[in-house]
Amino acid sequence: MAIAIPATFFLLLLLAIFFSEYEVSATVFTLQNSCTYTIWPGTLSGNNGTVLGDGGFSLPPSGTVQFSALPGWSGRFWTRTGCTFDESGTGNCLTGDCGNALKCAGGGTPPVSLAEFTLAGGVTNSDNDFYDVSLVDGYNVGIGIKPTRVECQYAGCVADLNVNCPEELRVVDGGGTVVACKSACERFNSPEFCCTGEHATPSTCAPTEYSARFKAACPSAYSYAYDDASSTFTCSGSDYLITFCPTV
Repeated sequence: MAIAIPATFFLLLLLAIFFSEYEVSATVFTLQNSCTYTIWPGTLSGNNGTVLGDGGFSLPPSGTVQFSALPGWSGRFWTRTGCTFDESGTGNCLTGDCGNALKCAGGGTPPVSLAEFTLAGGVTNSDNDFYDVSLVDGYNVGIGIKPTRVECQYAGCVADLNVNCPEELRVVDGGGTVVACKSACERFNSPEFCCTGEHATPSTCAPTEYSARFKAACPSAYSYAYDDASSTFTCSGSDYLITFCPTV
């Protein structure tokens, strides 16, 4: 005699399989604030991917937060400093602002340090995650990427570039404190610094005195547009710890 199995059983089974696969395949990003002050991380997703953390939020000193992303996700993380927001989430930040809103709908306004990712799978059809820390848009705080589930290379900028920022690149607050360091591209807007026009190829856009200064301080971070060889890293099957104001 056949036993009828309720349709809800199969639905629950499918859901269990789905969530099991999601947990196995998802990449976990842990954002950690090692700064001595509150920061306001921002997130931006590419290819219409899942928006992590609603695009932006506050994170107190020593605070951490985690997000999961499916294979093929790409996007970036950065942080804003010196922010003031009202109860509706409207306000502004001294650095990294994203349209005067707590929940970013776009990228951070330069100068800003970036952590960038393209996860395995998806349109890339790759078995590897690609990640980097970029100072191409300038610098506001130190930032580091550490793979945590497997052994892969650390990427980041531990040095405080604001301390030794050239005077012509400095961004200062109302009290005269340097809060960010512009890229030479943003400051001078010329082809040799922006790798545009006749300098739009790797062979015609060489490091400059400014990018060389960034590179010397932070060897594993992008210092200009074609700084790929020593600045892009790959890993497979890992989660990632993203630390703001890292010490190692």
